[in-house]
Amino acid sequence: MNAISVHTMNVKDSQQTADLQETALTLGLLNAVEQDSNVTQRAVATELGVALGLANAYLKRCVKKGFIKVQQIPAKRYAYYLTPQGFAEKSRLTTFYLTQSLSFFRAAKDQCLALLAECYKSGRRRILIAGSGDLCEIADLCAREFALDVVAIIDPDSERQVMLGHQVVSCLAEAPAFDVILVADMTAPQQMFERLRADVADDRILTPPLLHVTRSQPVLAE
Repeated sequence: MNAISVHTMNVKDSQQTADLQETALTLGLLNAVEQDSNVTQRAVATELGVALGLANAYLKRCVKKGFIKVQQIPAKRYAYYLTPQGFAEKSRLTTFYLTQSLSFFRAAKDQCLALLAECYKSGRRRILIAGSGDLCEIADLCAREFALDVVAIIDPDSERQVMLGHQVVSCLAEAPAFDVILVADMTAPQQMFERLRADVADDRILTPPLLHVTRSQPVLAE
């Protein structure tokens, strides 16, 4: 496969990931409004795990597209209702999300299994997972298939102390002894990789291809 086709494939994968994330946010918003017409923007932001400004932007977009109707109620508040078009869009997005999520799961599982198989063969059994999202759960499932020991999950932004039965730490200094780190941060994988490589050798940091992490050192202009 030549460089052009590889680049095209990477761009396509990145776009599919972005589309899936956007679908998840829109679908989450429509579901929240359907369940509670008096839901606040702050409550929506909390439920979706995004900043208030982003939740507001998605709400305005859905209103503009005719998916949600806004009605002012007493106490200077607003009620939100799904329109018939909104219900139809929710059904369409649900189908799309489930289909794309299954494709993502298969690709993520295959890539994590390949990386962890090499760990198993080389005797590196203690795995530290960096990131606590969907990819983390997939990586944990794959680690169990090889009876590898996930010693902890590192996530500087998580408020949880335990996830999937594993300790959650905010930095490497708090982590137990480990052999390798598997990056599972889908929000900012490159930043996570750069942060880790400041203290850990690159060959001890595993990055699934779907994250498109650049592992080479940048060449600085003179």
